[in-house]
Amino acid sequence: MIRRLLLSFAALAVSPFAAAQPIAIYGDTVWTGTSQGTITDGMVVIDNGRIVSVGPASGGAPSGATEVRAQWVTPGLISAFSRTGLSEVSGVDDANDSGAGSSPFSAALNAADGFNPEATAIAVTRLDGFTRLAVAPEAQSALFGGQGFLADTSGLPGSIFRERVFAFVVLGERGASISGGSRPAAWASLRGAFDDVRFFGARYMTHNEGNVLTRMDAQALMPAVKGDQLILFQASRASDLAAIMDFKEQNPSLRVAIVGADEGWMVAGRLAELDIPVIVDAFSNLPSSFSQLAATSENAMRLSQAGVTVAIVNLDNDSHLARLATQIAGNAVANGMDFDDAMRALTTAPAEIFGMTGLGILAPGARADVVAWDGDPLEVTSAPKAVYIDGDAQPMQSRQTKLRDRYRTLDESQRPMAFKR
Repeated sequence: MIRRLLLSFAALAVSPFAAAQPIAIYGDTVWTGTSQGTITDGMVVIDNGRIVSVGPASGGAPSGATEVRAQWVTPGLISAFSRTGLSEVSGVDDANDSGAGSSPFSAALNAADGFNPEATAIAVTRLDGFTRLAVAPEAQSALFGGQGFLADTSGLPGSIFRERVFAFVVLGERGASISGGSRPAAWASLRGAFDDVRFFGARYMTHNEGNVLTRMDAQALMPAVKGDQLILFQASRASDLAAIMDFKEQNPSLRVAIVGADEGWMVAGRLAELDIPVIVDAFSNLPSSFSQLAATSENAMRLSQAGVTVAIVNLDNDSHLARLATQIAGNAVANGMDFDDAMRALTTAPAEIFGMTGLGILAPGARADVVAWDGDPLEVTSAPKAVYIDGDAQPMQSRQTKLRDRYRTLDESQRPMAFKR
């Protein structure tokens, strides 16, 4: 009883100081992602997990606010496609939950069940300004990889804030390979799976198997087929993208986005007309497969100029190096993309694609995901000075920085006994 009373008094004693105080973040340049545009010599004030105001620094900070000064201030960046947190060591099966090649299930696999918020790649990704992730499963033995989710990069329990946000489906060369060896086989599987869902009651009344899907997979795919859930198709070749657009026109209620789209510029006008967003690796500019023969460094620029909603990601190593999307966006700018479009591809576009209300922007009332930078976010030499997720200052450490600090100043007496120059 005495211990409880002491704890209660202690809580009362610290509560005025534990209460969140406003934070005023000054930036020589404040990129808002809204109609307010880019503010020179601006200030963002956050309090209680929300952005309170965005405007000129001349307005002054609220009384008692913690002040942070930076060259650039932006919304927290959003990785529109990654497998960060599903894999610790990609080449070791025991440490990789991205896919399940031997599972009898496909569309029903919920990637959130394998997410580790303490994976080393989470903190590394956060230190480069990414506060939110769209995490996708990997399709290994069927077209349907499973259910993707949204998470923050705080590294804390409960960092997944929305599960089953999208169904992941792979088409193109990979889809052909795992469906029997051809694109016709892949499309027959996709249409058969949709039929399994549409005739669910009759098809699964007496047995567990449909033409393509198990009962559990068909139930999991049902929201996507009804248009209640986003379907994220992976494809690169222009003809594959055209086939997806045909499918969308035949099924107008579907919500569709495409990841890959290396030849997207060839069909950009139709993508824009159908309002199908794309998630691209703007550095994919070589014909590394027959689906990428027309790949170009100007893909993101051409898609954006055509009016397509474009998000930029790193697809080369989507589990550990999602953070390199800023460098890829910088390369897109070097190849003609408008700077603001490239920034939107890292913030507002992913938020729009996945329905992340109040994220990817700096605006009063928005969630306080804010990054203070020491330079232009798309310059390779720039880095965040401070990162906030829902108004909470994040630790600016990762396993990499700890190892760096440990060994950078190690003297001779601290070296391991077996150390040799």
